[in-house]
Amino acid sequence: MPTPKIDPYLVFDGNCAQAFEFYRDVLGAKIESIIPFKESPMAGSVPAEFGNRTMHAKLLIDGQVVMGSDAPPGQPFEGIGGFSLSANFPTVAQAKKAYDALSAGGAIQMPFDKTFWAAGFSMFKDRFGVAWMVGCEKES
Repeated sequence: MPTPKIDPYLVFDGNCAQAFEFYRDVLGAKIESIIPFKESPMAGSVPAEFGNRTMHAKLLIDGQVVMGSDAPPGQPFEGIGGFSLSANFPTVAQAKKAYDALSAGGAIQMPFDKTFWAAGFSMFKDRFGVAWMVGCEKES
């Protein structure tokens, strides 16, 4: 059997587009697509208030993919949990810069600092509720 490519898929509560734009800006990523419900084949079957919510989005980060959407009608948003996006940078300065930007307005669980296993490491939830681990194992 061929090995599948596994990409994270995040579900938001009406702010998927804003989160992906933020990640694009902070991480130097590229938004491949953000498709609102009103521009999808589902447009006629979703309540009008869902029209501008994101049905599907795709973000490219240095050849890696993160996808997402807003919770669709009839499926209440239950929060984002049970995992973390892990971003490992080649230098402490790059990791610290990403940590500072991504964690702003969020909830810090472990501030960025040197650990016994990494030159720098942090854990937090960003302002969109996505859990992150950002670090630098060792300088390149």
